[in-house]
Amino acid sequence: MNETAGSPHGSAAPGTNDGFHVFDTTLRDGAQREGINLTVRDKLAIARHLDDFGVGFVEGGWPGANPRDTEFFARARAEIDFRHAQLVAFGATRRPGGRADQDPQVQALLDSGAPVITLVAKAHDRHVELALRTTLDENLEMIRDTVSHLRSAGRRVFVDCEHFFDGHAANPRYATAVVRAAWDAGADVVVLCDTNGGMLPAQIQAAVTTVLAGTGARLGIHAQDDTGCAIANTLAAVDAGATHVQCTANGYGERVGNANLFPVAAALELKYDMRVLPPGALEAMTRISHSIAEIVNLAPSTHQPYVGVSAFAHKAGLHASAIKVDPDLYQHIDPTLVGNHMRMLVSDMAGRASIQLKARELGVGLGDDPDLVGRVVARVKAQELRGYTYEAADASFELLLRDEAQEGPQRFFRIESWRIIAEQRPDGVDSNEATVKLWTRGERFITTAEGTGPVNALDRALRAGLEHTYPELAKLELVDYRVRILEQAHGTTSAARVLISTADATGEWSTVGVGDNVIAASGQALEDAYTYGLLRAGVSPTE
Repeated sequence: MNETAGSPHGSAAPGTNDGFHVFDTTLRDGAQREGINLTVRDKLAIARHLDDFGVGFVEGGWPGANPRDTEFFARARAEIDFRHAQLVAFGATRRPGGRADQDPQVQALLDSGAPVITLVAKAHDRHVELALRTTLDENLEMIRDTVSHLRSAGRRVFVDCEHFFDGHAANPRYATAVVRAAWDAGADVVVLCDTNGGMLPAQIQAAVTTVLAGTGARLGIHAQDDTGCAIANTLAAVDAGATHVQCTANGYGERVGNANLFPVAAALELKYDMRVLPPGALEAMTRISHSIAEIVNLAPSTHQPYVGVSAFAHKAGLHASAIKVDPDLYQHIDPTLVGNHMRMLVSDMAGRASIQLKARELGVGLGDDPDLVGRVVARVKAQELRGYTYEAADASFELLLRDEAQEGPQRFFRIESWRIIAEQRPDGVDSNEATVKLWTRGERFITTAEGTGPVNALDRALRAGLEHTYPELAKLELVDYRVRILEQAHGTTSAARVLISTADATGEWSTVGVGDNVIAASGQALEDAYTYGLLRAGVSPTE
């Protein structure tokens, strides 16, 4: 799994090669991101995903600092059978003027049962004097005492040198002394932390090179992303000799975040040709990234390297023409290596190659008819000029393709008209009522329904008129609804574009509508959503 020999200071998990560490701190540092509030159940679920991905270490939190982290460690030991990762407890060195064997916080680290402990230690002289309010010599003794005590208790110890790079720039002699104190006391890895995230790759590489030569310690890197360089800084440290990288899933973390686990792991595997994950783990990367995003209740980043849905999406016609010849011409890796896939986007920039590739992706045959492809290109450009966008509405685009390909009528019903009554009552309770007149299978139906808003009322009225003919619609669920006011008009007279995501038991699809108002646009998007859902269910069109 790893390539080089491990440190003599510590011991690896049985059956593992300890030469290079991929260390995840999502459950501790990642949880400090604004908007993330993990329950113990959330943390257990994320820990399982990280172990499945094959990281070597999962830092679970700070036992003793809060009841939730203490509970997590107790439950993790009992409920998770880690196959690849070792559980890590995080804490601080003992208090100034005390003894490690009498410090309750240090004892809580041992009580957690974690086989590995990460200690945070001050490496910047000003932080020692102003934040810890102790002497520089006492700080070094706190490090030695705590590391030695934990090592004597049989724990493996990593030391995070907080604010190391800023401290090294200000006082290199003292920052280096902190590294040496931790290493000489028995720390297995001394991690150099860019806590403020202000360093650039050249600065990281120079400092790591200097410290490695001056101490001989095994070094790691922990980079925050305040300059947007956390991934580059992490790899720069590896170039300089670091053999331990600390990251978080999807780059979650305080302020703007940490080094993103997934691009770092992919770079090490695919660009550096290092084996840092178990065989086959990289192919699960996209799935695991998105699963963790769902657990923390944040939408997966669409433009995240390697795992974003747009990471291998191609829009320009020039790109599409080349990709039709060879996908590698505009992709730095095969997306299947990381569990992702190539996507062709359809827009007013699309050419014939884009349309043909997208049709192939959707399973709609256009054959070799240049006139048919030309009609599709022209229609797409005309529709996008009106405000439609098919980049995020594959279902609407597939219906457009099928219509142009003349594969037969693709409609199950025809809406004759609709009317919405929105009433605001003096008691503050709003009322929204929709009446729809529609035709299906030669019959005319008039249905009325109320809803929590005008669009919901319209949705209910449409379903009421259709579900007796198409009971399959009862299985469809609207899962996302987005509105955008288009730029060609302004204020309350502006046209609107609506994107709707609908799901059934097996998948999800998106449709688009554009109209002079939000309700008209919503009606179009709903009509496409129902039509596509019925086609997915195998129902034959009738209109």
